[in-house]
Amino acid sequence: MKRLFSGIQPTGELHIGNYLGAIKNWVELADKFDAIFCIVDYHAISVEYEIHEFSSRTQNLAAGLLACGLVEKKCTLFVQSHVQEHTELAWVLNSITPMGDLSRMTQFKDKSRQNPDNINAGLFSYPVLQAADILIYKAEVVPVGEDQVQHIELSREIARKFNARYGETFPEPKEYLTRGARILGLDGQAKMSKSLNNHIGVFEDEKSLREKLRTAFTDPARLRRSDPGNPDVCNIFTLHKFFTEEGVVKQIDGDCRKAAIGCVECKKILADRMVSHLTPLRERYEDLTSNQEKVRDVLSDGFVRCSGLAKTTMNEVRERLGLFRP
Repeated sequence: MKRLFSGIQPTGELHIGNYLGAIKNWVELADKFDAIFCIVDYHAISVEYEIHEFSSRTQNLAAGLLACGLVEKKCTLFVQSHVQEHTELAWVLNSITPMGDLSRMTQFKDKSRQNPDNINAGLFSYPVLQAADILIYKAEVVPVGEDQVQHIELSREIARKFNARYGETFPEPKEYLTRGARILGLDGQAKMSKSLNNHIGVFEDEKSLREKLRTAFTDPARLRRSDPGNPDVCNIFTLHKFFTEEGVVKQIDGDCRKAAIGCVECKKILADRMVSHLTPLRERYEDLTSNQEKVRDVLSDGFVRCSGLAKTTMNEVRERLGLFRP
């Protein structure tokens, strides 16, 4: 099986956008690849964060990923900072990565605008650490959304430069575009985000979920119940495609266009389907967060495997570099 790698930052509560845009796809891909998933905590410190919450966020994210289906028997899960070879390889790769390539990274420009008082070297070289995350395991496949393709292209170029200068060492990773629509927040305008307070948490309780959906933005053309709508521009309808059975989705599509169903009823149907889908996940999450020993055991097993793979790769890299070894 080809090796697959992907990572996620411990930036807070998992929301529906994370789940539908990445995690649900990862669970499916874990059956097809030798899948390694990483909680990339070193990436997360390139912006301001709550230091006292960071450790618990990392552990709770691990519990959340396990609850969503990234179980040990299907994949490997670990924490980035536990395997020191990530940052060692990043330094090596920094030495062959042109600054011009990094300055063109869209994410650096975006984060610099968002954090004008903290434009640090970590933000600038972030893609090099990302390349190291991938290459340290010689991963061939990286599942990403379209907004991350540029970073995988750079990782491929970095691997190519290293191989040309020091000898064939790394496979050139290829992006695997994950399916699924871009999930907007409850405001119907911006991408779902906890910081924008426009999200629904994956493990949110039923009462809160229903209340958030009740006030969610829909088709702006439907000012009255009798106005026909356009499901193609309605974020609620987009969510139906993920949580509601195909026949009912088709029925809602047709009924909305001829005003045979109102937004209130449409949201109620979605809420019922989301509660049915997410309740087992929430129950598993609650079990895992109340028994963190299970989570730590999984992360420990992941560390053992990934540390072994990373040490083997770094030994090869040091030899390629011509470093003096004791």
